[in-house]
Amino acid sequence: MRLLLINPNGTSSMTAQASRSARQVILKSTDIIEKTGIGAPLSIEGYADEVMSIPSMLAQIAEAEADGAEATVIACFDDPGLDAAREIAAGPVIGICQAGVQAAMVLAKRFSIITTLPRSVPAIEDLVYRYGAERHCRKVRSINLPVLSLESERAHAYSVLLGEIAKARDEDGAEAVVLGCAGMSDLAGKLSADTGVTVIDGVIVAVKLAEALIGAGLKTSKTNAYAFPRAKGNSRDESKSRSRGFQAAVQTSI
Repeated sequence: MRLLLINPNGTSSMTAQASRSARQVILKSTDIIEKTGIGAPLSIEGYADEVMSIPSMLAQIAEAEADGAEATVIACFDDPGLDAAREIAAGPVIGICQAGVQAAMVLAKRFSIITTLPRSVPAIEDLVYRYGAERHCRKVRSINLPVLSLESERAHAYSVLLGEIAKARDEDGAEAVVLGCAGMSDLAGKLSADTGVTVIDGVIVAVKLAEALIGAGLKTSKTNAYAFPRAKGNSRDESKSRSRGFQAAVQTSI
């Protein structure tokens, strides 16, 4: 099976890191296609960054499906453009926030989320509500570090994460913690071992969920909400019309 792992921001090293995490757990028969945002912000830290990252992401998803991708994982915890991606894709599209949150509800009664900057907290709280997890999520916490600092200040970021996980356990009563950034994906196992808390990485969960959905032969419903976008104008070929529109959007964003 072929799986697209797309990092909507413009930092290729973060794409590579998320891909390494994914490759540790995928089936031998799974082939991962890696893509990084084109003309997108170097990190996604707010609503404007999200919006600017979406046009190129949609174009890349369409391109990957044309090349045989059977499912897509959006490797950003804000789940940017998730509904739009499900419209343009035939295969399942999984956001790592939704995957991580729903895994936490299976594995624990109560959980907390730890993200990067305080400004990301409201957006993630909204996603928790959207995914029906507000009664289970005790708190969305922040380590007050920019996304790119997860690479440049790795040791410090790990130390701060250790402290926040302890607070989530002791102050929130959390029985599990979801890491709220794809840039943290390779830290989950060690954090869990060092704290004794079940630490969930959305990248790994999303990839395994994608494999399961592909294996079950399931695709995105095209009845009503997630139907393919309607062709505009006089084009007879709807798929070509959609592709041209996405490519034009990408060029505009660049």
